[in-house]
Amino acid sequence: MRIVSVNTNGLRSAARKGFFDWLEVSGADVVCVQETKAQAADLDDSFRPAGWHVHFHSALKKGYAGTAIYARQAPDAVIDSLALPEFDDEGRYLEYRFGPLSVASLYLPSGSSGPERQASKDRFLDAYLPQMAAMRAGGREYVLCGDWNIAHREIDLKNWKSNQKNSGFLPHERAWMDQVLAQGWVDAYRHLYPEAEGEAYTWWSNRGNAYANNVGWRIDYQIVTPGMAARLTAGTVYKDQRFSDHAPLILDYAD
Repeated sequence: MRIVSVNTNGLRSAARKGFFDWLEVSGADVVCVQETKAQAADLDDSFRPAGWHVHFHSALKKGYAGTAIYARQAPDAVIDSLALPEFDDEGRYLEYRFGPLSVASLYLPSGSSGPERQASKDRFLDAYLPQMAAMRAGGREYVLCGDWNIAHREIDLKNWKSNQKNSGFLPHERAWMDQVLAQGWVDAYRHLYPEAEGEAYTWWSNRGNAYANNVGWRIDYQIVTPGMAARLTAGTVYKDQRFSDHAPLILDYAD
């Protein structure tokens, strides 16, 4: 089973760059999208290609945030609420259930635009951590795909020394990721490739020549339960085409 996580920074923009052509040949079974920046009602049939079961969780604010999931198999259930109105209104979570397995598209807030957005991000971290603990205790298998907007370790971004006071690499954000893993969750890519550096980056600033020089960050993850970690066989960051400032994170799991 191949699961993909990708922040499209606007699904319509990614479509113009060939995202849906790639989707058909990607070999993916489930694709979790973040930052769709679109209302479902405004997307025509080209955004619902044949052979895929699609659901959108759009932000109330047009052109902002939002998540989506494309799956080859019809889900048994679709969940689009964290019971956190501030973040549900921004379309930050969408989950498909397939029997005992849940695959979710998760888009954590970014705090990079200023103190107000960082405060929102911190509220999310505080509220979501106990939810993750409850999920671990519930007995289901999970693959939590998404743009987590946190680089966990020094090897997860090129210029870590100069970013220690910047959102995405703040000490308390990194400590939060430590707490996630302490609950028993597994960082799937790191499980496969513990020391990967530059090839693991999934996001590059549009400023300067960050992409050309691979001055990147690893902020897109698949965080999984131990049972799913045991099924991991391979993973990669897809860079042959660019659909946005993020690259798709692809992970394969044994059936």
